[in-house]
Amino acid sequence: MAKAVQKITLSPSRDIPFNKLVLSQSNVRRVKAGVSIEQLAESIAQRTLLQSLNVRAVRDADGNETGMFEVPAGGRRYRALELLVKQKRMAKTQPVPCVVREGGIAEDDSIAENDERVGLHPLDQFRAFQTLRNLGMSEEDIAARHFVTPAIVKQRLRLASVSATLHGVYAEDGMTLEQLMAFSVTGDHARQEQVWENVSKSGYDEPYQIRRMLTENTVRASDKRAQFVGVPTYEAAGGAILRDLFERDDGGWLQDVPLLERLVTEKLKAEAETIAAEGWKWIEVAISFPYGYDDGLRQLEGTPEDITAEEQATVEALQAEHAKLEDEYQDADELPDEVDVRLGEIEKALSAFENRPHIFDSADIARAGAFVSIDSDGSLLIDRGYVRPEDEASVEGVDADTDSSDTDGAAPDTSSAGRTVITVGGQPEAEDEEEDGIKPLPDRLVMELTAYRTLALRDAVATNPHVAMTALLHKLCLDTFRREMPSGCLQVSVRQVHFSAPAPDLKDSAPAKAIADRSTAWAAGMPKDEVALWDWLAALDDASRSALLAHCVSFGVNALLEKVDRYGGNGVSAHGLRHRLDQADRLARAVNLDMVEAGWRPTVDNYLGRVTKSRILEAVREAKGESSAQLIDHLKKSEMAKEAERLLDDTGWLPEPLRLDEAGPASREPDAAAEPLPEFLADDEDDADEPGEDEQSHAVAAE
Repeated sequence: MAKAVQKITLSPSRDIPFNKLVLSQSNVRRVKAGVSIEQLAESIAQRTLLQSLNVRAVRDADGNETGMFEVPAGGRRYRALELLVKQKRMAKTQPVPCVVREGGIAEDDSIAENDERVGLHPLDQFRAFQTLRNLGMSEEDIAARHFVTPAIVKQRLRLASVSATLHGVYAEDGMTLEQLMAFSVTGDHARQEQVWENVSKSGYDEPYQIRRMLTENTVRASDKRAQFVGVPTYEAAGGAILRDLFERDDGGWLQDVPLLERLVTEKLKAEAETIAAEGWKWIEVAISFPYGYDDGLRQLEGTPEDITAEEQATVEALQAEHAKLEDEYQDADELPDEVDVRLGEIEKALSAFENRPHIFDSADIARAGAFVSIDSDGSLLIDRGYVRPEDEASVEGVDADTDSSDTDGAAPDTSSAGRTVITVGGQPEAEDEEEDGIKPLPDRLVMELTAYRTLALRDAVATNPHVAMTALLHKLCLDTFRREMPSGCLQVSVRQVHFSAPAPDLKDSAPAKAIADRSTAWAAGMPKDEVALWDWLAALDDASRSALLAHCVSFGVNALLEKVDRYGGNGVSAHGLRHRLDQADRLARAVNLDMVEAGWRPTVDNYLGRVTKSRILEAVREAKGESSAQLIDHLKKSEMAKEAERLLDDTGWLPEPLRLDEAGPASREPDAAAEPLPEFLADDEDDADEPGEDEQSHAVAAE
């Protein structure tokens, strides 16, 4: 016969006046740190007591009840009620709901009540706050009633708004709270789920990677375009902004990129029209101009605007303040924030005085132009005073030939600027899904890659006087001993190459900036007068002369891989191109050129988004192995390129045009000179000697 299960009996509950309760010495909570009696008292005042006290009857020496009850479990609630009585917000005879316990051990009850208390899962709390919001409570009301800040309420409501699918993953411990926070940066549930599917498969699921993927089609508020237009202007035009409530986001991300681009263009056009009133012949406008945009143009010198006595006094006051702050904090390990900010403000103000507008002759303005773009800090950048080769003829000569008998009888155009060209370049190329197979790299891409390599090689040569001297002597020896195209009295010159299709960001590359900084430093102290220049050069010490020589020789470097001229015109021949590339490799080995150290990294924009899926997978396979390639081989090309960029980051992988042939031409077999060109040049079969030098190339030539 089965034994009957004994039923439990719950302790009875009753309302006991508060003045009949005392705190028990059996309560195990002794440490008061982190226990807020005041906060709990406010909660009871708002909601009444939500949880009964656990009490035991106090007995006298004979074991008889005294009418008093002690509280071994619920001491914090007891003290909160006690505080309300002291504040006269509750009567001391107020009945308190209690569970009257008999038997057992009081300390055991006290431990159990505290240990068995389980807080809400964070997701339950997020959803609960959202329910309160939906019921009409404001964020400030919720914050006040639950003793948190409004900012925390905003954060929890944002987490509650994440996709229900991701909530389910989080509830099952499939993602961390930090990952869920990262997904809250956007309210697009479909995009959240798509990104989670990608990162959960690839393993690239760090919160910062999730944020980057969710915001990749947006523009940061710190971007120069957003700074130029102004975020308030963008919002007033109806633009939305993504905000991260959990990380510093520098103002968020602007979602409507086409709207931002339109606002930028409109503002640039308006600025250009204002500048056109100065009388320039032409104005070119762009968000940014590529490296070498002013190649082939002569820059007018002009004279800086006179500084007024008031402005001079301001400059001196700023300089004095700057010197005082630097002297005061010269021994400090770290500047206070307010001092650092003030020093930055002073330097910016002084820079504005140093770079004040130049004044040009009106005759020069009539045949010159200006470039209008956006500086890196979002300010308007105006570069005035450039003369094109076709405009070098004197204005007077043109005026003399121009009278009322013009062929069409029309009056000459007297508009302020003649013609204003407004351009916004750098649009991404259309993407299509190519069939499998390794195809030749696009011609333009090869040109862009080797343009970067050319800049890096120039920078390396400029910092290696020994190699620069060798290269120069090599050229001079060819001219002297082979007597090729003899001319004039030494006549050594450097002809600058104009990159016909440079990448938009080439001017911001590390070698381009290094070259520009070096040029600026040398030009600052170099006399403009030819006679004075000779004396200045003669007075330089040997180290300075070598450094300057290396800098000048470096401008003769041309490592571009470009299309050959198969018809024997003025372009480079197949033979000439091979010779150029062999010399470029030899020079690169001499200066230990490392394109990774030079700052090149494979990105969607500069390589991965421009080649076929097969080439993307080949790159990942070479750098990370077959297993990494398999992580992305199922993705569409756009997603594959983005994931590949992350996989290749810091691997040092380089595409073929940027790799250095370690063997070099000297170690090749005798018949190696006839080896085929890269595939995109393979249709050229003209291997005759080069009929003329490339008019675009940098060449160190004897003059």
